Amino acid sequence: MRAAGGGRPESRLAMVRRARRINRELAEVYYYAHPELDFENPFQLLVATVLSAQTTDLRVNQTTPALFAAYPAPEEMAAADPERLEQLIRPTGFFRNKARSLLGLSAALRDRFGGEVPGGLEDLVSLPGVGRKTAHVVLGNAFGRPGITVDTHFGRLVRRWKLTERTDPDKVEAEIGEIIPKKEWTMFSHRVIFHGRRICHSRRPACGACPIAALCPSYGEGETDPEKARKLLKYEMGGAPGQRLKPPADYPGRPAPPLGAE
Repeated sequence: MRAAGGGRPESRLAMVRRARRINRELAEVYYYAHPELDFENPFQLLVATVLSAQTTDLRVNQTTPALFAAYPAPEEMAAADPERLEQLIRPTGFFRNKARSLLGLSAALRDRFGGEVPGGLEDLVSLPGVGRKTAHVVLGNAFGRPGITVDTHFGRLVRRWKLTERTDPDKVEAEIGEIIPKKEWTMFSHRVIFHGRRICHSRRPACGACPIAALCPSYGEGETDPEKARKLLKYEMGGAPGQRLKPPADYPGRPAPPLGAE
């Protein structure tokens, strides 16, 4: 593996140091990083995360108010009419499969966990439609238990940064867990996902506006001209709103202006 910027192969120690520096620098840029799904309790976060598959968090946030008004707790959702549930979540896509998962996990919460979302990984992944990614989102953000969330953004970026060559999410999680300190897992996940959504896009990464370009061995895969790159920035980095419709009370306010702005 070549070092960032070329040259001799990068040692394991150098790679770990670079990864941790990436984390520190992203922490300064995305000091306000947070889960972008609106939720008020663990059940809402669990449901919203299941709905977020193959769609945007914004679309989920536009859908869940009516859903939670109709079914505020597992007991109500478990007893929902399947067709009505499908119609409520239809905007998120794959609504029939998602409805089956929501009915199944709600019934399991009612019957096996007293209507409460469990706070353990094994219990969470035993619920219908809940994998390790969803479980770590819930554990990290509803229970404060560190976890690495390997979504498409996270996997893409850690491979671009040459922190892993793995594509299997479980193996990516394991390898990154050996590099980043456990106490940082949840926030590192948020920072990487924020960066992937805002700057390091799948098709046209904004390399010329990237705050960690000097640490990235894949610099140059995207637009390197600073002015052209700034036009590719999304959400608040590009001067537009984020995905959350109901920011939490402790949200620190308006983020920093787009990179390079006066």
